[in-house]
Amino acid sequence: MAVLVASDLDRTLIYSAAALALTMPDARAPRLLCVEVHESRPLSYMTETAAGLLTDLGDAAVFVPTTTRTRKQYQRINLPGPAPEYAICANGGHILVDGVTDPAWHARVLARLADECAPLDEVRAYMEATSDPSWVRKHRVAEDLFAYLVVERELLPEDWVKELAVWAENRGWTVSLQGRKIYAVPKPLTKSAAVREIARRTGAELTLAAGDSLLDADLLLAADRGWRPGHGELADAGWTAPAVTALPERGVAAGERILREFLKESR
Repeated sequence: MAVLVASDLDRTLIYSAAALALTMPDARAPRLLCVEVHESRPLSYMTETAAGLLTDLGDAAVFVPTTTRTRKQYQRINLPGPAPEYAICANGGHILVDGVTDPAWHARVLARLADECAPLDEVRAYMEATSDPSWVRKHRVAEDLFAYLVVERELLPEDWVKELAVWAENRGWTVSLQGRKIYAVPKPLTKSAAVREIARRTGAELTLAAGDSLLDADLLLAADRGWRPGHGELADAGWTAPAVTALPERGVAAGERILREFLKESR
């Protein structure tokens, strides 16, 4: 049986130093493997055990990294195991086939966004006009598809995120707060749509998924079985669904547990 494993990366399979949640005594901390370097600095990690599990998973299933990262940000990651044939970037805006974007898929996505959502420029202008430089560090646009802010969390007014979410909802966009980033993403721009397309192409009969943020909810709902870690937006909201297992593990230990579950189901 062909199995497709679609997994979010950041805070699901790979972790920044700040997100590792190494709560055990130092002497019992797991050995870590650096899987991303940015500007000559180590940025993301997984446990060495998780790296071994991911290598095994690459042989047992069609593993598809499924991320909100841009293509450029994704290509900095050096995952262990066989190079994935397929990857999903920009929250479903790009399907990469052997590292190269599929132009037909991207064109379909753009046509749908033009039909169903307010334009990116309008959303970006609203975010810039209503946010405050005292707590915004960066304004960013990703792949000309969606916008995000990098903020100081402790200074961020909670009401601002709620008001932005209501404003965006009426224009066909969704808002997600992840760590220090606030994303505004068009509703039809989903990981699940891209995963369904890859499942169709590969003839997968079983789809497994994992993710930690609100932008992963549609991915988890579209899968036959899903897992979410004990941290992140979905855990904070107490979000669950019939085919989704809420794991107790937090931080890099959750990444390891998710890979064990993927491997068990794939075999």
